[in-house]
Amino acid sequence: MSLLVTLLADGLVAVLLVASIVSSMRLSGRITKLKADEAALRQTIGDLVMASSTAERAIVGLRATLDECDRTLADRLGTAERYATDLAAHVEAGETVIARIASIVAQAAPTRELARTAAPAPEPLDLERVVPPVRVAPPAPSSPNGERLGVAAAAALAMSERALGRLRSKAA
Repeated sequence: MSLLVTLLADGLVAVLLVASIVSSMRLSGRITKLKADEAALRQTIGDLVMASSTAERAIVGLRATLDECDRTLADRLGTAERYATDLAAHVEAGETVIARIASIVAQAAPTRELARTAAPAPEPLDLERVVPPVRVAPPAPSSPNGERLGVAAAAALAMSERALGRLRSKAA
């Protein structure tokens, strides 16, 4: 019987030895996979570090671009405000010219009616004193609207000067 127990004990040791070898091989495979995963993880971490440094540089560039855009926008807003002020001045000058033309036309209407009724000629008007000549500064050449207003103001000024010339010739 002792031989049988010895054989059974040896068989059991052999089975346990085979099980130990198989589990060791499995653990060795897992360790190999973990080492491969560790290398991949190190590569991934390196890539993340590079990506974060690239992102930091991009953020610095974006901030610089934002500062430049802010300065450019402030400059353009200042220019727009100056153009708006110039445009308001041109509009006011145009309204003044139109008001003078209206006053010239209003003064010319009674003169025509008096000439029709053959009444004695009225005393000549000192038109230089009543309506002083207007000199409109030319608009800034960089604005198309300013050029149009300048042309309109020049045309209105020319019309008023012709009307004054006609009134002077009729009064003389």
